[in-house]
Amino acid sequence: MTVTAVRKDPATHSMVLDAEFDAPPERVWQLWADPRQLERWWGPPTYPATVTSHDLRAGGRVEYHMTGPEGDQPRGYWQITECRPPHALHFRDGFANADGSPDSDMPLSETRVTIADLGSGRSRMSITSLFPDAAAMEQLLAMGMEQGLKEAVGQIDAILAQDTTAPTSGV
Repeated sequence: MTVTAVRKDPATHSMVLDAEFDAPPERVWQLWADPRQLERWWGPPTYPATVTSHDLRAGGRVEYHMTGPEGDQPRGYWQITECRPPHALHFRDGFANADGSPDSDMPLSETRVTIADLGSGRSRMSITSLFPDAAAMEQLLAMGMEQGLKEAVGQIDAILAQDTTAPTSGV
């Protein structure tokens, strides 16, 4: 499995997931930049994602829904605050209502993605989730966020093993 560590720190209201891949940063970045590749891993296997809008630039927005085993479709969005290919992506991560508007009953979190070059064609991706307070962290972790993210990132090796020359496309 690609996930090498998950660290939770209630004092700083944060969770960090680290994963390493046999691919250079530019290839790992494509997992975020190409909405079709993003759909193949953003969400655990039992809740696959469908990206409906993908504007991966500072000020842009990514919208998606996941489809659960019972047909439920929780929606989410990212409001991009920083995008520096192929090494950094920061966004506000929120839940959305069926019409795409923010779900004010659910907490927002901040996500920071960094992709570091380890040399020899290897990369380390760190996904840091910052929660507004301990209650929000507790609520999202109780919903299965940690396990879901581990399962989602665990799907990446199979994608990287496939043809890396496929063109990227927008939504």
